[in-house]
Amino acid sequence: MKALIINGSPRKGGNTSLAVAEVVKTLNENGIETEVMQIGGEPVRGCVACGYCFTRGKCAFNDIVNSAAEKFEKADALIVATPVYYASANGTVVSFLDRLFYSSHFDKTMKVGASIAVCRRGGSSATFDGLNKYFTISGMPVVSSQYWNSVHGRDKGEAALDEEGLQTMRTLARNAAFLIKSIALGKEKFGLPEKEPRVSTNFIR
Repeated sequence: MKALIINGSPRKGGNTSLAVAEVVKTLNENGIETEVMQIGGEPVRGCVACGYCFTRGKCAFNDIVNSAAEKFEKADALIVATPVYYASANGTVVSFLDRLFYSSHFDKTMKVGASIAVCRRGGSSATFDGLNKYFTISGMPVVSSQYWNSVHGRDKGEAALDEEGLQTMRTLARNAAFLIKSIALGKEKFGLPEKEPRVSTNFIR
């Protein structure tokens, strides 16, 4: 069982990396394999709604999004960590996730999703809510913790002082490991939930 972890920070070894490291360590201790992709410094452009992915099964822009999609399809969980910019995930993360979820057409039902926001002071809750929307539109159970999944720190390494935040990361990882294992057992015994044919209703006809 494996979790793909997206580090959306452009800073290597920064506070977002500290939060991710706590999650990785705890997941590994609980028998979950992990792979971290740091995408914050990559030149990821936004979706242009070209429709290429509907005929080719991947994004027209052949960059880190397509390579992440291949890993995501094989993973049991996707965990996204981002620094907070203007009370939201940074632009690279938003563009990455927009394209990742829109262009990858494999079934994401019951893959586990979790989000992590790392900030100096405010905006973590809004960022947390925004990231979780990618999971909830895709049939992915969202992992909770003992608090909203956030860690605080401004200067490099300062997040190591946020004891509650790091404990929240460990609790998140343990809950994620439990959910990954429980879903695997459930799929083995019961299969995935039945799906109806998709109904799509526009507001303007």
